[in-house]
Amino acid sequence: MTRTLIRDIPQHIGQQVTISGWLHKKRLLGGLNFLTVRDRSGLAQNLIDNKDEIEKLRGMQIGTVVRFTGTVVADERAPGGAELHDVTVEVLTPVTEEPPIEIDKPLSHKSENLDTLFEHRVLGLRNVQEQKIFKIRASLVRELRNFLGENEFIEIDTPKLLGAATEGGAEVFTLDYFGKTATLAQSPQFYKQIMVGVFERVYEIGHSYRAEPSATTRHLTELTMLDIEMGFVESHQEVMDMVANMTKAALTNVYESHADDLKSLNAPELKLSDEVPKFTIAEIHDMYTKATGTDTTAEKDLIPDEERWIADYARKQLGSDLVYATDFPKEAGKFYHKFKDDGTVAWADLLFRGLEIATVPLRENNYEKMIEQMTSAGLDVTADGFKYYLQAFKFGLPQHGGCGFGVDRLVQKTIGLSNVKEATLFPRDINRLAP
Repeated sequence: MTRTLIRDIPQHIGQQVTISGWLHKKRLLGGLNFLTVRDRSGLAQNLIDNKDEIEKLRGMQIGTVVRFTGTVVADERAPGGAELHDVTVEVLTPVTEEPPIEIDKPLSHKSENLDTLFEHRVLGLRNVQEQKIFKIRASLVRELRNFLGENEFIEIDTPKLLGAATEGGAEVFTLDYFGKTATLAQSPQFYKQIMVGVFERVYEIGHSYRAEPSATTRHLTELTMLDIEMGFVESHQEVMDMVANMTKAALTNVYESHADDLKSLNAPELKLSDEVPKFTIAEIHDMYTKATGTDTTAEKDLIPDEERWIADYARKQLGSDLVYATDFPKEAGKFYHKFKDDGTVAWADLLFRGLEIATVPLRENNYEKMIEQMTSAGLDVTADGFKYYLQAFKFGLPQHGGCGFGVDRLVQKTIGLSNVKEATLFPRDINRLAP
């Protein structure tokens, strides 16, 4: 017998088909019994009026794996406009214990219910509405990959076990590595710059690890990052344009291909402008201070309220869900950034609906200048952790730039979720290490 996917049932009106999936919902009305089956393509309603066939399901709970064979009948009230009648039942994998949550009903995403949501994640993800989040996520990642491939970026995979922290600092997970101390990678920063000397344009989508003791709506300890690096760039604006065009292309295509899903999830309307608006950090501080009366002019970065304020301004006044914050002060820069003569850094943050989703800097590519900046930052340029990184610069790297792009945050804000953890299959934060 050939399995028919549920989405294809309407193509077989009047024919007998066999479907396989999970028992999703039961309505037992005596003579007429309606049972909903779920497979990877959707839901199907099945009418069973034969007592012998319904008896096969006695004691079977939601989640039971079944195979139903029946005749396809058109019915506009059924999912997809068709259902199965005269059904014969085969139980493939019985489930006799009642599940702890009802997966056939919408699951609460209120902040006070998130722990319950994540505790029952294994079953909750079987909820059709929950699945929409991760289908949209998969499509966003696919669109990002498609754009980068079309622009001649090569996908790479870099180590996540390191002998030393890429950028130093305290937000590093350490572990024993056969008697030596190793760390989990915070980012592929060094490796992607090294690979500019090989392919010119590279990207990686992978996990990064941040030992940040933050239990906020915007932080994870294990996060998915898209890292990009591109060489032979003429300006910082060229890098910013590439990242902006990539983001707009991914959002536009996903909003088109997942219109119904996004609507059912109450996602905000997408607003994009031809050019992504940009404001310097100093300009945003000044605008925010004048608008709110809260003086942020001494801040070297944007505070979260400023991110939300400038994003709201860009959406309402300029018709854009995306906005760039540029020209960070020198003291905010890292040793591998390109520092400008005016005391700022060639560095921008891309904000999406009130949240920073990408850092987009230009890098220093001159070997001697890099040594100077590392020394000024108090780093030991002879340390083993820098040996191979500096080798790439010593033997020639072009001017380059890139970005670290938060995939989880992109998904969160695309759908309009209140917490980044809701956009993550099995989130990790300071309070959760399972499931």
